[in-house]
Amino acid sequence: MQYDPIKRSLGKVFNQSPTLRVIFYKLLDLLLLRSWHIRREIKAWSKKVGQDISVLDAGSGFGQYVYFLSSLNKSWKITGLDVKTEQIEDCNQFFAKIKREDQVKFEYADLTKLDQSEEYDLVVSVDVMEHIEDDEGVFKNIYHAMNPGGLMIISTPSDQGGSDAHHHEVEHEDGVTGFIDEHVRDGYNLQEIIQKLQKAGFKDVDAKYTYGWPGNFSWKLSMKYPIVMLNASKVFFILLPFYYLITFPISFVLNIFDVKLKHKKGTGLIVKAYK
Repeated sequence: MQYDPIKRSLGKVFNQSPTLRVIFYKLLDLLLLRSWHIRREIKAWSKKVGQDISVLDAGSGFGQYVYFLSSLNKSWKITGLDVKTEQIEDCNQFFAKIKREDQVKFEYADLTKLDQSEEYDLVVSVDVMEHIEDDEGVFKNIYHAMNPGGLMIISTPSDQGGSDAHHHEVEHEDGVTGFIDEHVRDGYNLQEIIQKLQKAGFKDVDAKYTYGWPGNFSWKLSMKYPIVMLNASKVFFILLPFYYLITFPISFVLNIFDVKLKHKKGTGLIVKAYK
């Protein structure tokens, strides 16, 4: 499945004005279960820290989480790093339009070559590490870039299905074809990512499964099936609001269950690691 072209098409529609873009961010926060988990962890952390905070979004994409972070606390200084220059330019323009350029900045950076020392109190990495071959090198670089006592929060697919993510668009022995063809690994084993973070120097590493049975079903309803249909025909863009009118209430309840319950297994991981 081709995921990026769909994101670009939606981005063009919602990028016509700052108001539409903010609406798009809000819709993503509602639809994407990983956003529910990430925002919950950030809010819990924010209650324990002061105002003079420096935050890094490592792999900031089109700025969804930077917008949330900058809205949560106006005094935080937030940096978004990404390898896509067009997204960096776009995000800087958007945040300037909403008068947050003094609080937020976006810059180009290859995380495998990041060379900073004790800059950040919080690092957020959402669906990034599964795209990077040298993940251990990135963990070490981010560790050095964090202040002592800082927290890194990671959202990434697990090796138990990982959002049907396979880095080659081929049919596997179980007959499943990869949904997203951009990943370099099919997902992390829970103990594997803990060990890699500890090897990089992190302490107090906690990893837990997300996208358990309620989240997995919700993801199929809210993301997988619509993307499959949009790949089949762009006509579905017209039908999309009606589809979500029916399915979103179900996904909403399932997302609540996924965030509240503890899962013995799941297709996603949420990881917290302290320096």
